Amino acid sequence: MLPRPSRIPLPLAGLLALAVAMGIGRFAFTPVLPMMQADLGLSLVQGSWLASANYLGYLLGALLVTHLSWSPATLLRLGLWMVVLMTAAMGLDSHWLGWLSWRLLAGVASAWVLIGTSALCIARLNATGQTERSGVVFAGVGCGIAFAGLACMGLTLAGTTASQAWLWLAVAALGGLMGASTLWRTLDPAPAPKPACPDAADAESAAAARTAAPARASEASARTAPPLHWGLILCYGVYGFGYILPATFLPAQARLLVPEPWLFSLAWPVFGLAGAVSTVMASRLTRRYTRPQIWAGAQAVMAVGVLAPAVWHALPAILLAACCVGSTFMVITMVGLQEAQAAVGQAGAKRQMAAMTASFALGQLIGPIFFSLTHAWFGASLEFALVLGTLGLLAGAVPILRLGQSAR
Repeated sequence: MLPRPSRIPLPLAGLLALAVAMGIGRFAFTPVLPMMQADLGLSLVQGSWLASANYLGYLLGALLVTHLSWSPATLLRLGLWMVVLMTAAMGLDSHWLGWLSWRLLAGVASAWVLIGTSALCIARLNATGQTERSGVVFAGVGCGIAFAGLACMGLTLAGTTASQAWLWLAVAALGGLMGASTLWRTLDPAPAPKPACPDAADAESAAAARTAAPARASEASARTAPPLHWGLILCYGVYGFGYILPATFLPAQARLLVPEPWLFSLAWPVFGLAGAVSTVMASRLTRRYTRPQIWAGAQAVMAVGVLAPAVWHALPAILLAACCVGSTFMVITMVGLQEAQAAVGQAGAKRQMAAMTASFALGQLIGPIFFSLTHAWFGASLEFALVLGTLGLLAGAVPILRLGQSAR
């Protein structure tokens, strides 16, 4: 019997997976933060620690992948279900320690989905000559962010509480999971056809071969896996530190400048829409520029966006930051993970992607903690951290270009 045709094309299914994992599992906290501040009196520093818990989970999730033998499809499936459950738990719980736990586990799940989706979709699109359609897959992050931002803006105008907002987002995540299920239902390799009349000896030999094959494949993979590319790993970590502060605090900054909820809530949807469009456009730039060139250029544009709110305390600066950071953060993610696969090959792609994701997670974990500690100990402002992030992004663009030159 012929297999049922896929209802949702591969790029769209990947888009939905990343929209759920990243747009809701990781970044929905950003537009919900002002609602939690208004409803529960949550301070900016407390919000920073909750964000840090999610980033720590993201780091742990990436590190776990380097030691797990799970397939990308398994990582993807388990991660999406965890995102749905942890998002609902945020709405059902009202305790500080509970929130820390749920944000931590949501971070673990987000890392699993990003690595699983990237390894699975990039390989399949490359194999079918559809490399440029990777931009559609990675547009899912921006689409998820825009959806979460617009949903929270509508819920804020409707007078919905923060707890109710989390529950609505969990329902939306469940819907996205159903659409993304095409990825693990149709992309697993089909079993080999059985012979019509095998004799007992053939059947026994075939069974023994099937039993021994996974062990042999695992041993061969361990022997032939290429070493990690540490230059890419370090550069990816610098990028994580530079972008995370505006990605965390843009709506909260806008709320301080503009009292109207619908105006300050626009910052996050603008961020997401810029991210959704940018990956589709950047996938076409690879015809003219190398991936390291695109990465370095995007990081320079991001630095402008990170610096803008630090030197210009006005709503246009917030929107400029949303456009500059939003239009580049997923471009860097896309070309960075593509470069990971190109640098080490298919055999080591999952391990290299996991190591880069862990480095990124460490950088973004340091960002909010750095702000929280310097604010508590020295009274340093958020602007100081933004300036430091800007300098890091500009300095980190130089070795990226050198990596590209050495590769050529």
